[in-house]
Amino acid sequence: MAESSSQQRREDRRSSTEESAHFAPDSSCLLFEDRFLCSVCQNVFTDPVSTPCGHNFCMKCIKTCWGDSEQCHCPFCKEKFTKRPELKVNTAFREVVDHFKKKSGLDKPEVLCDACIGEKQEALKSCVDCRLTLCKSHLESHNNMLKLKEHKLISPLKNLEDYICQKHRRPLELFCRDDQMSACMVCTVTDHKKHNTVPVEEGIGEMKSQLEKTQTEVQQMIQDRLKKIKDIKHSVDLSQKNMEKEIAYSVEVLTALMRSIERSQAELLKVMEEKQKAAERQAEDLIKELEQEITELKRRDTELEQLSHTEDHLHLLQIYPSLCRPPHTNNWTGISIDPIIDLSVDIVRNVLSQLQKSLDEMIIESELKRIQQYAVDVTLDADTAHPKLILSDDGKQVTHGDTKQNLPDNPKRFDRCSCVLGKEGFSSGRFYYEVQVREKTEWDVGVVRESINRKGKTITLTPQNGFWIVILRNGNKYFACAGPPVLLSLRKRPQKVGVFVDYEEGLVSVYDVESRSHIYSFTGQSFTEKLYPFFSPCKNDGAKNSAPLIISPVSKT
Repeated sequence: MAESSSQQRREDRRSSTEESAHFAPDSSCLLFEDRFLCSVCQNVFTDPVSTPCGHNFCMKCIKTCWGDSEQCHCPFCKEKFTKRPELKVNTAFREVVDHFKKKSGLDKPEVLCDACIGEKQEALKSCVDCRLTLCKSHLESHNNMLKLKEHKLISPLKNLEDYICQKHRRPLELFCRDDQMSACMVCTVTDHKKHNTVPVEEGIGEMKSQLEKTQTEVQQMIQDRLKKIKDIKHSVDLSQKNMEKEIAYSVEVLTALMRSIERSQAELLKVMEEKQKAAERQAEDLIKELEQEITELKRRDTELEQLSHTEDHLHLLQIYPSLCRPPHTNNWTGISIDPIIDLSVDIVRNVLSQLQKSLDEMIIESELKRIQQYAVDVTLDADTAHPKLILSDDGKQVTHGDTKQNLPDNPKRFDRCSCVLGKEGFSSGRFYYEVQVREKTEWDVGVVRESINRKGKTITLTPQNGFWIVILRNGNKYFACAGPPVLLSLRKRPQKVGVFVDYEEGLVSVYDVESRSHIYSFTGQSFTEKLYPFFSPCKNDGAKNSAPLIISPVSKT
């Protein structure tokens, strides 16, 4: 309830402020108002006093909080004071508060004339020397007295005594910069001797300037933190979107893999059934042949049994030569039926090999789809192009000409090697671009750091020198310039290559876009500078390599 009441009082004050013709009710003014609120009563300070810890309170509020206790603490920061501080109204700060009240419309004509008898009139000025607050008529009388004309007059004050030095009973006309408090003329030769003092009006002006400066700093801190909140929320939103994409891609890969497994399972069962049927047919044929031989052998066995007991020696002599030899039969020693289990192992291995190949392809395809979401619009930077390179008007194509153009030299331009960079550099995050390399026999594509050597005939293409590129030479030799170069074995001749960079991860990957395959990755790199897209169409080679390198729009499927 207390918090609600405080909030209501603050809203009432702001409402009053908005009705004032002297104070614009913008957010900065409301922020400025908060600096004049007592943390105890939540109202604009009345007779502000300062505690040793530097916090301000209304005189009445702080006395109420402390009561009669000897050991006191700050109601705001809770710092304890071993000895009860002696409280005095900070007159300089009170003038600032009063000025704020007047400008914001919170200042009400509550100061009345001390000289009026009966119904008191609204005071117009206060005389510091007379220690009186006077209305218009009494002020005229005061000013008409010659000896009083030199008295110091100020805006009417409700508590004029607070503007009098309690020690020397002199007007507090000065402000001590060293102690940040008001002082009288006598104070400058006693308590504030050798201190830096200025007229109180100048001191108040300095305090206002400092408050305004502090206000500006606070407002900037607020804006910085609001921006940080916005950046954090954006990062969370981006993370959420990336997570959703990753989940979608993962589901897509796993779904495709499950379908592939189901197809492979069906194919495996079909093959195994066919193998089983073939084995059964083979077994039937072998059994039939064996049974035929068994029948023939049984018949011979019967004949031999009969002849072994015959008394017809002449007949025995006639058929003996044909019966003493074993009948003609097949050699069944090496003949067997292969177990299906042995065959299935080979089949499964073949299926797994195909699945692995399919999985690798699906992973690469899914990975390529994912990184294509980081596509950036790359335009060639004419200020970096070698004089023999010809750029299209839209900055998307580059070819090598035979004639050196008359171009101004600058530190960014390659003077001996036929290279060109993209206009925009990247010092954080991820980015991706694609370039068509169709019908070319030589090309260089990748990224480089900003500080690479651009002058001279020999430039060593290695990561150590700031180059992360893949090249084609002699029409069919692909290399990753990894220092030393790595010869790449590609199944197909790339027609379009994609380059992906993850700055924080230290990763540069190159892909064959059309075949949806991975070409090469530079991993574990450490980037400390801006990275720029890098292109070289290489020399014409008698028009054999005249096709342009073309930066292509990325299809984010």
